Amino acid sequence: MHIVRRRGWEISEHLVTPEALALNRRGLMAGALALASAGPALAAPGDAPTRNPKFEAGRALTDEKNATTYNNFYEYGESKNIWRQAQALKQRPWTIKLDGLIKQPRTIDIDDLLKQVQQEERIYRHRCVETWAMTVPWTGFTLSQLVALAEPTSAAKYVVFETAQDKTMKGLDSPFYPWPYTEGVTIQEAANDLTFVGTGLYGKPMPPQNGGPIRLVLPWKYGFKSVKSIAKITFTDKRPKTFWEGIQPAEYGFWANVNPAVAHPRWSQARERLLGNDEMVPTQIYNGYAEFVASLYTDLKHEKLFM
Repeated sequence: MHIVRRRGWEISEHLVTPEALALNRRGLMAGALALASAGPALAAPGDAPTRNPKFEAGRALTDEKNATTYNNFYEYGESKNIWRQAQALKQRPWTIKLDGLIKQPRTIDIDDLLKQVQQEERIYRHRCVETWAMTVPWTGFTLSQLVALAEPTSAAKYVVFETAQDKTMKGLDSPFYPWPYTEGVTIQEAANDLTFVGTGLYGKPMPPQNGGPIRLVLPWKYGFKSVKSIAKITFTDKRPKTFWEGIQPAEYGFWANVNPAVAHPRWSQARERLLGNDEMVPTQIYNGYAEFVASLYTDLKHEKLFM
């Protein structure tokens, strides 16, 4: 007898929220605004990304309206209701600078990049350090594909991402924050199959408020690691001091892995609030993806791995 053992992110297809319910009329307004500024489609005609059946989240999808109108994007302000302001961000033309320890530093147009990678859809959980969570269908490609295109040298140990600084981002006027927003991962983390570069959400181009046109998606880490609207990627041999780590190192470390047993200095991380219905559920170690990423951290016992 063949026994099926489902992975941490896999559930039966019948348990996934039907697409017709997830993409309902309540999300049309936000989706239409996102499409208006998003530019070309996610992929070339006849090559639409398909859902990868391995990547299921074990929860019903968050309603599109909730996921696209409750956002952190400090470049546009500290409110969760910045989605209207973010529509001013033009997503085409868009280029990404690749530099540092790579074979040939260069700037690449996003549409040229998308022609060179294989996109797919994955359902991932997303967990904010503020204890709210959502489950959404991301479209994009594995970061390892972009790393391969960049051709880093053997000296490269870290990948550093930088958010665009656009004139529409009024939050950049705040002197409190050390702009630009930067985040980083190790080369090993970048190579992990879970590490995803998001270009879309709910089958549509990534809305600007969610980090369009291109962002990082690290489902086992707190959301502040998933840098938005990427304009620059640098390969380096030095561990970067990332944005929130630079502001408050006592609260936000480089690794930022999810652990329900490690409280934030100002609140517990043992439970999380599901966006949309406010249900409180237990937080899972590595956000439920421990089987696939815990081995990355076995030799880092003296590091602050979980915040």
